[in-house]
Amino acid sequence: MGRSIVFASGKGGTGKTTTIANVGVALAQFGKEVIVIDADITMANLSLILGMEDIPITLHDVLSGEADLRDAVYEGPAGVKVIPGGLSLEKIKKVKNPEKLKELIREISSMADFVLIDAPAGLEMTSITALLIGKELILVTNPEISAITDSLKTKLVAEKLGTLPLGTVLNRVTNEKTELTREEIEAILEVPVLAVIPEDPEVKRASAYGIPLVIKNPTSPGAIAYKQLAAKLAGVRYAPPEPENPIKRVFKALFGGERR
Repeated sequence: MGRSIVFASGKGGTGKTTTIANVGVALAQFGKEVIVIDADITMANLSLILGMEDIPITLHDVLSGEADLRDAVYEGPAGVKVIPGGLSLEKIKKVKNPEKLKELIREISSMADFVLIDAPAGLEMTSITALLIGKELILVTNPEISAITDSLKTKLVAEKLGTLPLGTVLNRVTNEKTELTREEIEAILEVPVLAVIPEDPEVKRASAYGIPLVIKNPTSPGAIAYKQLAAKLAGVRYAPPEPENPIKRVFKALFGGERR
């Protein structure tokens, strides 16, 4: 039986979906069987970040009883398996019982080493359902007091539901004086900081191309941080690659190869 981990945030805009996409791909690169699920019933966009468009069968079809679970599993980058959410308003209306997710997760957990669940932001009913279906929780937040406060609420609800908080991922960190420190955040949330993802323009660029950062630019600071988190979850050693020489990078861009 694989581990089922919910990635959740107290509010939108923390970079949760980008985080789960890159961690999922990184785990697959480490040789793990991984399934990522877009459990955000109303604002599904995980498949877009993974570069998967025009998906015929989605989680919405499964929840509405119109499709079998295995028909909604697709292969994504690096071999990660993806169960995408739907973008159609009509399909959203057909989802009568989001709690059916619990049954699906039990079935899916036997198919992979890791099942990563992208939960809706906030604490609406669909968010709480997503928290309920995972055995473990990773909070994705920004180092701002409002985001940390919302994350604390999410953590407390998860604990009441019996979901184990593993820790938090600090995303879009700039180290400005207005940001809370790692130590302050750990004291407030009472969980360890598992990873610090720096503000990295390459993250936005990769998302625009629909290519996970760990594939598009594996030597960027953000990609290295995602890989380190995945290695920690998988229990494997990971040595970050050496940053590419700027002159070498210019020659590759100009001539399509290495300088000789």
